Amino acid sequence: MTTLVQISDIHIGSLYDQSIFDNIVNEVNELRPNAIVVTGDLTDEGILPQFERAREQLKRFECRDVIVIPGNHDYRHTGYLIFKKFFSTNQVYDFSNLIVLTLGTSRPDRDEGEVGYRQLSWMQDTLQSIQRKKKKIVIAMHHHLIGIPDTGTDKIIILDAGDVLRVCLESQVDLVLCGHKHRPWMWNLGSLEIVYAGTASSSRFRGFFQNSYNIIEIADEQINVTLKIVGGKRFQLSDLVSKYSSFLDS
Repeated sequence: MTTLVQISDIHIGSLYDQSIFDNIVNEVNELRPNAIVVTGDLTDEGILPQFERAREQLKRFECRDVIVIPGNHDYRHTGYLIFKKFFSTNQVYDFSNLIVLTLGTSRPDRDEGEVGYRQLSWMQDTLQSIQRKKKKIVIAMHHHLIGIPDTGTDKIIILDAGDVLRVCLESQVDLVLCGHKHRPWMWNLGSLEIVYAGTASSSRFRGFFQNSYNIIEIADEQINVTLKIVGGKRFQLSDLVSKYSSFLDS
């Protein structure tokens, strides 16, 4: 079995809670995941001291592969120039039973996301060249592909989301991981699952008022996604969707 942990929207800055992140480090290290995927917004303002602190915090994870993707907040204030000095720009990660591809959707000083023609062509060519050999294919990005209930306007969605979804479906991608909206959720489009993470350590909540991260387990051709509340319970992410009204009332 391969285990991924998806952490998103850390937001080191004024609304960052260090004690919450300390709990995440302890919990995730106990899981011993094969990889940790950080789907953007490590910083709140994209400035050098915040990137320095983010790097030091991520070094606390006892995991060989910590995959880091920039978010729109990371690309503010010339953060797009700083990010690559701190984190790898590798976009393909090959594990025993899955392959992870990352897409950069953030653009300098813009809140909306975009994959772009060149990256979309690279994605399509890369997926076509992959020999599946029973391997699952996971795409990770920051911005959300499809809107989430009760999270406000969707004008900052990925501008070319339709093209990205087309390539994902044609290439038989199994799972897409997104962040950005600070709200755990999931959608199913046939065999494609789109999974969203909440905010890991920020107090900027949208509709789900607890810090959380996702745990993805891949085994025997199956993908299982659970939501872990920091310092609290772990349950199927699909339960949050199917029992949405009761979660609102709790």
